[in-house]
Amino acid sequence: MSGQPLLVRDLMTVGVVTCSTGDSLADIAGLMLAKELEGIVVLDAHGHAVGVITQDDVVRVYGDENARALTAEAVMREEVPTIPPDVPAAVAAQIMQDRGVRVLFSMHHAEGISYPAATLTYRHLLRHLSTADPQALSDLGIHADREAPVAAFVRRRDAARNRHAPKRTDG
Repeated sequence: MSGQPLLVRDLMTVGVVTCSTGDSLADIAGLMLAKELEGIVVLDAHGHAVGVITQDDVVRVYGDENARALTAEAVMREEVPTIPPDVPAAVAAQIMQDRGVRVLFSMHHAEGISYPAATLTYRHLLRHLSTADPQALSDLGIHADREAPVAAFVRRRDAARNRHAPKRTDG
Protein backbone atom coordinates (compact mmCIF):
# COMPACT_ATOMS: atom_id res chain seq x y z
CA MET A 1 0.00 0.00 0.00
CA SER A 2 2.56 2.51 -1.14
CA GLY A 3 1.98 5.81 0.63
CA GLN A 4 -1.71 5.14 1.21
CA PRO A 5 -2.97 4.53 4.75
CA LEU A 6 -4.21 1.06 5.57
CA LEU A 7 -8.01 1.16 5.59
CA VAL A 8 -10.60 -0.81 7.55
CA ARG A 9 -11.59 -2.57 4.29
CA ASP A 10 -8.03 -3.90 3.99
CA LEU A 11 -8.20 -5.72 7.34
CA MET A 12 -11.86 -6.47 7.98
CA THR A 13 -13.44 -9.88 7.74
CA VAL A 14 -16.37 -9.87 5.35
CA GLY A 15 -19.33 -11.83 6.64
CA VAL A 16 -20.64 -11.44 10.16
CA VAL A 17 -21.97 -14.12 12.48
CA THR A 18 -25.43 -13.20 13.70
CA CYS A 19 -28.08 -14.53 16.04
CA SER A 20 -31.77 -13.86 16.54
CA THR A 21 -33.35 -12.03 19.45
CA GLY A 22 -34.68 -15.29 20.94
CA ASP A 23 -31.42 -17.26 20.90
CA SER A 24 -30.21 -18.35 24.33
CA LEU A 25 -27.12 -16.85 25.90
CA ALA A 26 -25.71 -20.36 26.34
CA ASP A 27 -25.91 -20.93 22.58
CA ILE A 28 -24.43 -17.49 21.87
CA ALA A 29 -21.52 -18.10 24.28
CA GLY A 30 -20.85 -21.44 22.58
CA LEU A 31 -20.87 -19.78 19.16
CA MET A 32 -18.46 -17.10 20.37
CA LEU A 33 -16.08 -19.78 21.59
CA ALA A 34 -16.37 -21.99 18.51
CA LYS A 35 -15.77 -19.13 16.08
CA GLU A 36 -13.45 -17.03 18.28
CA LEU A 37 -15.78 -14.02 18.12
CA GLU A 38 -15.59 -10.75 20.03
CA GLY A 39 -19.23 -10.00 19.30
CA ILE A 40 -22.35 -11.15 17.49
CA VAL A 41 -24.93 -8.92 15.85
CA VAL A 42 -28.52 -9.61 16.86
CA LEU A 43 -31.11 -9.63 14.06
CA ASP A 44 -34.86 -9.30 14.40
CA ALA A 45 -37.31 -11.55 12.54
CA HIS A 46 -37.06 -9.30 9.47
CA GLY A 47 -33.26 -9.44 9.27
CA HIS A 48 -32.66 -5.95 10.68
CA ALA A 49 -29.67 -5.48 12.97
CA VAL A 50 -31.16 -4.50 16.34
CA GLY A 51 -28.22 -4.93 18.70
CA VAL A 52 -24.95 -6.59 19.53
CA ILE A 53 -23.71 -9.00 22.17
CA THR A 54 -20.02 -8.92 23.02
CA GLN A 55 -17.90 -11.09 25.28
CA ASP A 56 -18.13 -8.27 27.82
CA ASP A 57 -21.94 -8.47 27.76
CA VAL A 58 -21.85 -12.23 28.37
CA VAL A 59 -19.47 -11.86 31.29
CA ARG A 60 -21.58 -8.99 32.70
CA VAL A 61 -24.53 -11.38 33.27
CA TYR A 62 -22.42 -14.43 34.14
CA GLY A 63 -23.38 -14.33 37.83
CA ASP A 64 -27.13 -14.30 37.11
CA GLU A 65 -28.53 -17.67 38.20
CA ASN A 66 -30.58 -17.80 34.97
CA ALA A 67 -27.76 -16.64 32.67
CA ARG A 68 -27.90 -19.73 30.45
CA ALA A 69 -31.60 -19.19 29.77
CA LEU A 70 -31.37 -15.45 29.05
CA THR A 71 -32.10 -14.50 25.45
CA ALA A 72 -30.10 -12.32 23.12
CA GLU A 73 -32.78 -9.65 23.42
CA ALA A 74 -32.35 -9.55 27.21
CA VAL A 75 -28.58 -9.16 27.06
CA MET A 76 -27.85 -7.22 23.87
CA ARG A 77 -26.79 -3.61 23.59
CA GLU A 78 -29.18 -1.84 21.27
CA GLU A 79 -26.44 0.09 19.52
CA VAL A 80 -24.28 -1.75 16.99
CA PRO A 81 -20.82 -0.11 16.95
CA THR A 82 -20.22 0.67 13.29
CA ILE A 83 -17.52 2.03 11.04
CA PRO A 84 -17.37 2.69 7.30
CA PRO A 85 -14.88 0.50 5.40
CA ASP A 86 -12.98 3.47 3.94
CA VAL A 87 -11.75 4.80 7.30
CA PRO A 88 -8.02 4.43 8.07
CA ALA A 89 -7.35 1.45 10.35
CA ALA A 90 -5.47 3.73 12.77
CA VAL A 91 -8.61 5.84 13.15
CA ALA A 92 -10.66 2.68 13.73
CA ALA A 93 -8.23 1.66 16.48
CA GLN A 94 -8.70 5.05 18.15
CA ILE A 95 -12.48 4.80 17.84
CA MET A 96 -12.35 1.39 19.53
CA GLN A 97 -10.33 2.88 22.37
CA ASP A 98 -12.57 5.93 22.70
CA ARG A 99 -15.78 3.86 22.71
CA GLY A 100 -14.42 1.05 24.87
CA VAL A 101 -15.22 -1.65 22.31
CA ARG A 102 -13.13 -4.46 20.85
CA VAL A 103 -15.21 -4.91 17.70
CA LEU A 104 -16.67 -2.63 15.04
CA PHE A 105 -19.07 -3.62 12.26
CA SER A 106 -19.41 -2.32 8.75
CA MET A 107 -23.07 -2.24 7.80
CA HIS A 108 -24.73 -2.70 4.43
CA HIS A 109 -28.07 -1.15 3.58
CA ALA A 110 -30.32 -2.70 0.94
CA GLU A 111 -34.05 -2.73 0.34
CA GLY A 112 -34.77 -1.03 3.66
CA ILE A 113 -32.73 -3.52 5.69
CA SER A 114 -29.54 -2.63 7.53
CA TYR A 115 -27.43 -5.69 8.15
CA PRO A 116 -23.82 -6.35 9.18
CA ALA A 117 -21.46 -6.98 6.27
CA ALA A 118 -18.00 -7.04 7.87
CA THR A 119 -16.19 -6.88 11.18
CA LEU A 120 -12.97 -5.36 12.50
CA THR A 121 -11.64 -6.47 15.89
CA TYR A 122 -8.59 -6.05 18.05
CA ARG A 123 -7.46 -9.40 16.62
CA HIS A 124 -7.34 -7.90 13.10
CA LEU A 125 -5.19 -5.02 14.29
CA LEU A 126 -2.90 -7.33 16.27
CA ARG A 127 -2.47 -9.65 13.27
CA HIS A 128 -1.49 -6.72 11.07
CA LEU A 129 0.95 -5.37 13.64
CA SER A 130 2.56 -8.77 14.21
CA THR A 131 3.36 -9.60 10.58
CA ALA A 132 5.66 -8.09 8.00
CA ASP A 133 4.38 -10.45 5.29
CA PRO A 134 1.22 -9.17 3.56
CA GLN A 135 0.46 -12.76 2.43
CA ALA A 136 -0.14 -13.67 6.09
CA LEU A 137 -3.20 -11.41 5.92
CA SER A 138 -4.56 -12.70 2.60
CA ASP A 139 -7.70 -14.01 4.33
CA LEU A 140 -8.68 -10.47 5.37
CA GLY A 141 -10.10 -7.48 3.57
CA ILE A 142 -12.39 -7.00 0.63
CA HIS A 143 -10.13 -8.97 -1.71
CA ALA A 144 -10.11 -12.17 0.36
CA ASP A 145 -11.73 -15.27 -1.13
CA ARG A 146 -15.17 -15.65 0.41
CA GLU A 147 -18.87 -16.13 -0.10
CA ALA A 148 -20.55 -13.10 -1.70
CA PRO A 149 -21.99 -10.81 1.01
CA VAL A 150 -25.51 -10.90 -0.42
CA ALA A 151 -25.42 -14.71 -0.66
CA ALA A 152 -24.19 -14.92 2.94
CA PHE A 153 -26.95 -12.57 4.10
CA VAL A 154 -29.65 -14.54 2.26
CA ARG A 155 -28.33 -17.82 3.70
CA ARG A 156 -28.28 -16.43 7.26
CA ARG A 157 -31.66 -14.74 6.87
CA ASP A 158 -33.27 -17.93 5.55
CA ALA A 159 -31.71 -19.99 8.35
CA ALA A 160 -33.07 -17.53 10.93
CA ARG A 161 -36.52 -17.66 9.36
CA ASN A 162 -36.43 -21.47 9.38
CA ARG A 163 -35.51 -21.49 13.08
CA HIS A 164 -38.55 -19.36 13.85
CA ALA A 165 -41.02 -20.96 11.45
CA PRO A 166 -43.84 -22.93 13.09
CA LYS A 167 -43.20 -26.66 13.11
CA ARG A 168 -45.44 -28.54 10.68
CA THR A 169 -46.84 -31.91 11.54
CA ASP A 170 -48.40 -34.16 8.97
CA GLY A 171 -51.37 -36.21 9.96
